[in-house]
Amino acid sequence: MHHGYDEPVYLISVVAKVLTIHPQTLRQYEREGLVRPSRTDGKMRLYSQSDIDKIKMILRLTRDLGVNLAGVDIIMQLKEKIDEYETLIGSLKTEVDGLSRKNNQTKNPLVKHKNSYEIILFGE
Repeated sequence: MHHGYDEPVYLISVVAKVLTIHPQTLRQYEREGLVRPSRTDGKMRLYSQSDIDKIKMILRLTRDLGVNLAGVDIIMQLKEKIDEYETLIGSLKTEVDGLSRKNNQTKNPLVKHKNSYEIILFGE
């Protein structure tokens, strides 16, 4: 059975065992807002592969690089913003490419490049 990357399927005990951390650590990450596992109707936490990868990043930052949880939160927020901007840049590039192709067909360039130089002469 194959599950999607964002599909919540792993119980807290399984995630804790796989990552060799205490379940209480996972609960703390949730309290801090670093991870948001899904919940069943019975309120059991279910983690996706995406959640597990996020926890691995948290562990790397805290264990290997000595970042505290407040720093981890800031880093993760910045990473999310960067991901958003990269997606936006990709869609804007696609849009510009489409406009450029359309304008090239009409032989009217989308952007006209203009060189300008200023010469400053200083007197002695």
